[in-house]
Amino acid sequence: MPETCKDGRLLRMPPQGRWIHRIGYGFNSVAAGAIVIMMLLTCADVVLRLFGRPILGTYEMVGFLGTVIIAFALAYTSIERGHIAVEILMERLPAKIQNTIEGFNNLIGAGLFLLIAWQSSVYGWDLRTSGEVSLTLAIPTYPFVYGIAAGCAILTLVLAAESIRAFKRAARK
Repeated sequence: MPETCKDGRLLRMPPQGRWIHRIGYGFNSVAAGAIVIMMLLTCADVVLRLFGRPILGTYEMVGFLGTVIIAFALAYTSIERGHIAVEILMERLPAKIQNTIEGFNNLIGAGLFLLIAWQSSVYGWDLRTSGEVSLTLAIPTYPFVYGIAAGCAILTLVLAAESIRAFKRAARK
């Protein structure tokens, strides 16, 4: 999806940022698929419960799918500027200051999510080496933790690219 200004004009995405956006959109497609699977699983479980035959491990699977949905939708939501932002004060500032603040905010966010990605990878490795599995279905939990790390890593790249773009806009104005 092309990025637009507040007045609706299209912004050109620099080539170095396009691949990051493609990965973000791909991850979002996985998240969308996980939502569909979660919905079908939940509906099937509810219907089968009426007949006294619930699906074993539905609660676990919904939890695992929830991690996929949230982690894999992070980058896309950031690309689409779907996160909540309070702009009451920012709107009154000159464009150069707005872009500079946006650049620093994105840089801080990139650092935070890099830290989360790193620690999630470390935790995933610990889960893998210990052989941790879910209680009901005995599914290994580490792939889902690695999924969180991957989603946060892609968000880190998106925020870093957006930070660079914001600083370039600030330098031009």
